Amino acid sequence: MVSQNVLQKYEMVIGLEVHVELKTKTKIFCSCPTDFGAEPNTQCCPICAGWPGALPVLNREVLKYAIKAGIATNCKIASSTKQHRKHYFYPDLPNAYQISQFDHPLCEHGYLDIETSKGTKRIGITRIHIEEDAGKLVHLEGKGTLIDCNRGGMPLIEIVSEPDMRSAEEAKAYLQKLRAVILYTGISDCKMNEGSFRCDVNISVRKKGEKAFGVRTEIKNLNSFQFVTKAIEYEFLRHVEAIESGEPLVQETRRFDSTTGKTYSMRSKENATDYRYMPNPDLPVIEVTGEMLSSLKAEIPALPDERKKRYMEEYGLTSYAAEQIIIDRETADYFEKAAAKTDYPVLVANMILTDIARLQQPDEPVIPISPENLAKIAQMAGEGRINSKTCRLLVQELWENNADPEQVVREKGLEQISDEGILTQYAKEAISENQKSVSDYLAGKSEAFQALVGQVMKKTNGRGNPVKIQEILKRIIS
Repeated sequence: MVSQNVLQKYEMVIGLEVHVELKTKTKIFCSCPTDFGAEPNTQCCPICAGWPGALPVLNREVLKYAIKAGIATNCKIASSTKQHRKHYFYPDLPNAYQISQFDHPLCEHGYLDIETSKGTKRIGITRIHIEEDAGKLVHLEGKGTLIDCNRGGMPLIEIVSEPDMRSAEEAKAYLQKLRAVILYTGISDCKMNEGSFRCDVNISVRKKGEKAFGVRTEIKNLNSFQFVTKAIEYEFLRHVEAIESGEPLVQETRRFDSTTGKTYSMRSKENATDYRYMPNPDLPVIEVTGEMLSSLKAEIPALPDERKKRYMEEYGLTSYAAEQIIIDRETADYFEKAAAKTDYPVLVANMILTDIARLQQPDEPVIPISPENLAKIAQMAGEGRINSKTCRLLVQELWENNADPEQVVREKGLEQISDEGILTQYAKEAISENQKSVSDYLAGKSEAFQALVGQVMKKTNGRGNPVKIQEILKRIIS
């Protein structure tokens, strides 16, 4: 295991290839339905089953949805493009090739701005192209392998980023922002657990200051923000250990095992020449007119960055807080409803990003507390009627039982104690009982003062006004 000092000498270089399943009613080249979870091989036809002589026809909605994705990610849209056959070993595609795009993708040269703990960063998008999904192999122990063609021919867009990310945090922020943009456009449901939003991670490692890229590893089919983060962190450590020990790294494709938290080799990584692209003779050139572009732009609603700017201007949110709110459309809608019913929208945002976030399951945005009740908690906190500890308790209680928080505060006597006389009496008792803490504080130990504040809070059963408690303690001690 290498030390932190050694790790600090290196940086990771990350690019992501994101596959997004489009929310069309039928597949990309045929009229088969796209419902998830159907019985095997009940949603396929001669076209997506690869029968000889069956010819594909491009679904017009797929083209429209892909263009919307390009517009929403600031890409340039090609006025003319075409589709290719990608000849690579596809055991789960009966045609033995995938219909995709090669040197003339539909969308190119876009970007997304992300927000991390270090500030705002722009991540370039190399291209977005349309393609068909592969089928699914089902391995039965002792019986062999079966193929389910239902997923074959499902419409996909592949969004390829520039290698602009330098940490797992940036990769996660980019994925969350991209997913938010796609959800806002309405072109996909982006259900990661169903595979409609999944990514491949390309990562290499080099010493800080170097310009050349290191040996690249691809990690396939990650469908969770948590898995992406863990896979990147593991691969970074594996690469650094190999470099430090002189072990050669090879360009390869790996898989991530969520149980062990490690990656394992699948095969050597292929290059574009291995795919043997050729223009698809069965599909005509795609023409995109200015009229079509204008029409599709008009259909795109307010996107995350537009909401982010408004939240900062109207509600006073920081750039980072606004970014965290808008990355999930349901959360953003929830925030707006709550913020409209209180004078303290910043407190609403803070509770969503802290107290509520702690209770949510990973990748699960549902909030059982009504926006109106969260607004009431924020209002009481903003008016000084309850303190931060009571806020947390109320959120926890309403998470399990969405009751009126004002009634809960009355019934349980949770109102904040701000009375000077009561707090002064408790402060004097705490000082008398904790003379060592007083001496330590006077000697310059700030943590001793916090211990005194904690003693007073304990005497008030957590209901004391912490700001007034600090003021009173300092006044008495001085």
